[in-house]
Parts: sequence; structure tokens; C-alpha cells
Amino acid sequence: MPESQPDLRAAAGILFDLDGVLTPTAEVHMRAWQAVFDDVFAHWGITPPYTDADYYAHVDGKKRYDGVAAVMRSRNVEIPWGHVDDAPTEDTICGIGNRKNAAFAAELRSGGIAPYPGSLALIEQLRAAGVPMGVVSSSKNAEEVLGSAGIRSFFTVVIDGVVAERDHLASKPAPDMFRAGALALGVEPAEAVAVEDAVSGAASAASAGYGAVIGVDRGAGETALRDAGATSIVDDLARLLAS
Repeated sequence: MPESQPDLRAAAGILFDLDGVLTPTAEVHMRAWQAVFDDVFAHWGITPPYTDADYYAHVDGKKRYDGVAAVMRSRNVEIPWGHVDDAPTEDTICGIGNRKNAAFAAELRSGGIAPYPGSLALIEQLRAAGVPMGVVSSSKNAEEVLGSAGIRSFFTVVIDGVVAERDHLASKPAPDMFRAGALALGVEPAEAVAVEDAVSGAASAASAGYGAVIGVDRGAGETALRDAGATSIVDDLARLLAS
């Protein structure tokens, strides 16, 4: 039988990851990463090929450049870090990351995005109950995604990749981003709930001392999420709706 879930209407505050939790943009990210790494690996003769397993192990939940570095390191390839304004054609960590971002942005703007129905229903219920909500996302595209999905107004706080870079916050799985989210929302981490689909994100929230970490299994795997610190698991945020 499914495990019982907490009544989130009683939470002091809730911090959600974005991609794969509120919106299906994780799928867009995955396609963009696959295209970029297929090209990079073919150009340099890197083996074995990049797969979805690499995404979950090395990229999911992390800041863009940290993800590039982790994938390249997994193949024992070291390249210069470069600079954040590197052209997408440059063979640096930042250049490859910027190449991926260009691919992601092009697909997002051409196709748009909508929130998961269960996620939208949950945040509507929580807003009606007056629960403070925020977003903690490693993506620098978070504001654009939230706006495109029509859900920006639900959240008083957005700690994203832009804020992380500005404030020198370490990438998930370090606790920095979720600590910053709780602080900005005005709640103690121990009284807050985090909702994450990434192993690195679950580990970040657990390390930040969140009272509950709800893992959303969109492919990372229940065992991996629990091992990272998730206190309960759902496959859809509709499971968290109070009756």
C-alpha cells in the first residue's frame, strides 16, 4: 500500500525544486544535454557514450557548469573551465554549458511548457491554505520557466542558478541553496518541507536540516532518493493533496 504522506497544509513553509517537480522541463533538459554530449563525445572520441544514467548520476539537480564538469570527469577528461561568457562553440566547461543552455532555451521558447496537473492542483490547494511557498532550482532559466508555465505568482521566493552565482552558493548536493531558500522564506529548515526529484536535491535539503524531504520519483529511483535523505516518496504531487 502507498505510504501515508504529511498534510502539507500544516507546514511552516514548502520549498519546491522546479524541473521534474513542478514542470516537465526535466525532459527538455535531458534532451538538450543528450544532444550536446552526443556531439562533444563524438568530436573527441570519448567513450562510453553519454546516457540517461549519466544525467541522473552527474547532472540532475546541479548547476549547469558543475554538471558538465562531473560528466567530463566521469570519463577522465579534463578541459579548461573557461568563463561564464564563453561562446557556445568554445571547448570549455562554460562553453559546453552555454551550448546546452542555448539548446534548452530554443526548445522552451518554441514549445512552451505547462505544469504537471498534479503539481498545479497541489500548489493551488496550498496557496488557498496560506502556506508560504518558494522554489529552489539550480537552473538559471527558472524565472522564465515559471513565467512560461503561468505559476510564478504562487511563490514568494525563488532561489535559482542566477541567485546561486550572485551569492556564491554551492551547487546541490551542498546544503547552501536550500538553506538560502528557508532563510528567504522566513522559516527554520527544521520546520520546512522540501520537494525534490533529484538525488542531489534531496541530499541538499537533508543536509540543510529540513524537517521533511519528499522525493518525487520521476526516474532517479526510490532507493537512490531515500539514500540521499528523502523521508517519503511519491510519483506525482497529486498524491500529496489533502482530501
